[in-house]
Amino acid sequence: MPVKRMDRDQFFARLALLDDEHLRKILWNLYWRGAVPIRERIETELDPKERQRRRSMEDAVDPEWVLRDVTDFVTLARSGAYLGGDRRVRPRERTRWRFTFQQLRKDAERALAAADIADGAAAMEQLIQLACDTGHHEYFRSEDPVEAARFVVSDAVALLWTRVRDQLGFAAFADRAAPQLARWEAQYGWTRTGLGQVSEREVSLASILGGMLRAPEAWVRFADGYLQALDEIARRDQAGSGRSARSSDGHRLQRRSADLAEWHRLLLDRLFGSDAEDRLDRLARHPALAGPELLFFQAQLANRRGDLASARQLVHASLQERPGHSAFLEFAMEIKAPLPPRAERILAERG
Repeated sequence: MPVKRMDRDQFFARLALLDDEHLRKILWNLYWRGAVPIRERIETELDPKERQRRRSMEDAVDPEWVLRDVTDFVTLARSGAYLGGDRRVRPRERTRWRFTFQQLRKDAERALAAADIADGAAAMEQLIQLACDTGHHEYFRSEDPVEAARFVVSDAVALLWTRVRDQLGFAAFADRAAPQLARWEAQYGWTRTGLGQVSEREVSLASILGGMLRAPEAWVRFADGYLQALDEIARRDQAGSGRSARSSDGHRLQRRSADLAEWHRLLLDRLFGSDAEDRLDRLARHPALAGPELLFFQAQLANRRGDLASARQLVHASLQERPGHSAFLEFAMEIKAPLPPRAERILAERG
């Protein structure tokens, strides 16, 4: 017959009846007569330095092992092993994948606290990329994998970028973060439903960068790295654009432009009127971008330069594709641009 134990409330209620002398005697008897693990635990609690040392040992991880574990997990996920039909992942592990993900995230965070952040950064990058890709690929049996794993992408990116900047310097940070921004930014966040605790905590990567880039030269340096990243994306797009892929090219470019629209507006605010304004021209006609968001960017740039006719024409074209877009409509009304018929109807319905 199992021994019935007091619960927490009952235990503390009993302790409240005892004075300090009784509590000391109880602790002494437990220490003197208890097993070795109990004695060690009491000794640790009695010594603040030892308590801190043990806590540090518990928090410490081997970054090399963390990277290996993360790589194994990501490789198995991308191969479909967590969906079933693969003996490398047991059935019970397939249903507990989110707990594995959560533990690996914690391990990667601890690895980023090491003096050498290389392995920790590589591990966190893989987890972030996997989380981003779950929006378009099925790796786990879940309606919303990012929400299920409690993985806040923007928090992970902010930690990664801060550690890289602080440890490796701004130049290395810009070289690594610029292509990551282009790959990871998401207009509506990284959860599939946009609902839940994770979605509520998400912020745009553009807003994170806005707080990290303070000096004007930092904006210019990062903008140059970003344009180079777009150049590389455009080269890959061109190399992979066979006949079968061309039908999806336009959609991919438009989605990329929409995802990065907030960042482009920040660049417009920071670089317009400066010696680096030519970067905005490169951005406005970049082959890695397309669609109504790019037309809107071109319209805003033309308006700031006083070319009102071009601005009106460009925002009109953007509204033909996205007639209900609030920012497009507001800008069109501000510069008195003619509205397409569908945009006029939507505006009238909104009162």
